[in-house]
Amino acid sequence: MKKLSIIILSYNVKKLLLDCLASIPKHPDWEIIVVDNASSDASLQAVKKHFPFVAAAQNDKNLGFAAGNNVGIHRSQGKFILLLNPDTIVYPKTLETVLKYMEEHPKVGAATCRVELPDGTLDYSCHRRFPDPIGSLLHFIGLRRLSKYSSTHVPNIVHEIDALTGAFAMIRRDAGEQTGWLDEDYHWNGEDIDFCYKLKARGWKVIYVPSVKITHFKGSSVKATADGHRLWATNSTTAMFTFYRKHLAQKHPFFVNWIVYLSIWILKIVRLLKNA
Repeated sequence: MKKLSIIILSYNVKKLLLDCLASIPKHPDWEIIVVDNASSDASLQAVKKHFPFVAAAQNDKNLGFAAGNNVGIHRSQGKFILLLNPDTIVYPKTLETVLKYMEEHPKVGAATCRVELPDGTLDYSCHRRFPDPIGSLLHFIGLRRLSKYSSTHVPNIVHEIDALTGAFAMIRRDAGEQTGWLDEDYHWNGEDIDFCYKLKARGWKVIYVPSVKITHFKGSSVKATADGHRLWATNSTTAMFTFYRKHLAQKHPFFVNWIVYLSIWILKIVRLLKNA
């Protein structure tokens, strides 16, 4: 068994994918698996040419984030799995540091590093709280800071969080198998929060390690997808509905659920109009 399996799900971001692979250090006890979600830009051919040691899988169609990553996970051998976006650059010692932390802390089911956008600011998705009706309402009306769903000020120490981002998610195989890996009811968006929610429900910790980082060129696959922004508007709100229905609806009375579902529907319409 390998110690670490790095799964990179890619869709029409050949240049970014090659840069990402070039930034990953070689290690005899690691494997890299690129899963291509039916790209049209010859991504997989370029990987085979420039990185022949990388294992590759070609999907016949775009399966979405959850199902696509599950293809790579089921082919992997590592004790630990890293889900890594192709539009990222990994910096020296990032993988080693997060992996070492997880090896030394057996109750940690998943961990992430600091995820930065190209301008050096924090990608809030790497450090999130689970949504709830009140917090989601505040987030919906623009009061993001009060919602505490995400934070622009994050302590620069190792600490436990609710949810990380699928752009960089190092997962203990035992923990992933307990949860059934990524829920394929989510096509694109929400599966990372859902996964962390299930981890925590089973007693696993999710940890943020800020001493190391990656850069995330966020939204690259959206830009590479025909009508990608409208698809994002649809998928993001569908993910909200799915998460709430699966994990929160049973905890609240009917009228609260009705307000939440109505708010999600309104948000979907607003996002579609903005991206029309």
